[in-house]
Amino acid sequence: FFLLIENIFCIFSLRKKYFAGEIVLITGSANVIGRQVALKLAPLGVTLVLWDIDDEGNKETSRLAQQNGANRVFVYHCDCSSREDVYEQADKVIKEVGDVTILINNAGIAIGKKFCELTDEDFEKTLRINFFSQVWTLKAFLPAMVACNRGHLVSIASSAGLMGLYSASDYCASKSAIIGMMEAINSELYHGGKRGIKTTIICPYFVSTRLSKGFKSTKSCLLPVYDPEYAASRIVDAIKKEKFYLIMPPAVYLLGLKIFLPRKVALFFESYIKLPESMEEAFSQK
Repeated sequence: FFLLIENIFCIFSLRKKYFAGEIVLITGSANVIGRQVALKLAPLGVTLVLWDIDDEGNKETSRLAQQNGANRVFVYHCDCSSREDVYEQADKVIKEVGDVTILINNAGIAIGKKFCELTDEDFEKTLRINFFSQVWTLKAFLPAMVACNRGHLVSIASSAGLMGLYSASDYCASKSAIIGMMEAINSELYHGGKRGIKTTIICPYFVSTRLSKGFKSTKSCLLPVYDPEYAASRIVDAIKKEKFYLIMPPAVYLLGLKIFLPRKVALFFESYIKLPESMEEAFSQK
């Protein structure tokens, strides 16, 4: 009861993490959210490790980060959908930079097809990039954190991981898997006495990125489409405060009620916000 009061009413301010000296690895760092998070962290005294398959975009992120005050930035070409490439690049990072202390798993894709339109390859690709890439990076970097009982795991999930959405069966499956895995890992760390390792799960509604380009919210006051820079500032703030969940906007919390309500209520809500029409308009153009 005390913990609920503390969390809901913020009677005691949450302590903030100091980033100086941290080695931060960001996957999908070449564009949008990954880049903006890197730029927000750049002046805070961290060493940045940037992973992406877009070499030119990654170099630009590095250049902008150095302009923003980053002293040490390391750029790696890494295909996060490849287990072999993830492990190979992880070994390089450990040897050339050191043990990663903050891991931000951001890389992801969204195809936007209905279930029967998705090929087997589409489904496998979504799961490899969105979910299994996080499995492999965690396997690569978590053991060192456990050894010293220090670190921070940050996973970019989605509100789509809290409830299945129209034309997003593969995407929702991958994001639900992330949330379940991170909650389980947090449980293992807590009960194993490794409470120096923090966990943050990010569950936003739509952010204006290349993945959701063209998506327009019909109820923007209730469910806005976030600007990437604002989303990144909220993510960095959640890491500073060592929050377990960052769910935004607040209306997304209503998804937690789905287990108490008839299924038709959730379907009616989707119709009310015109989600199917918005998804069709956004992804039919791709």
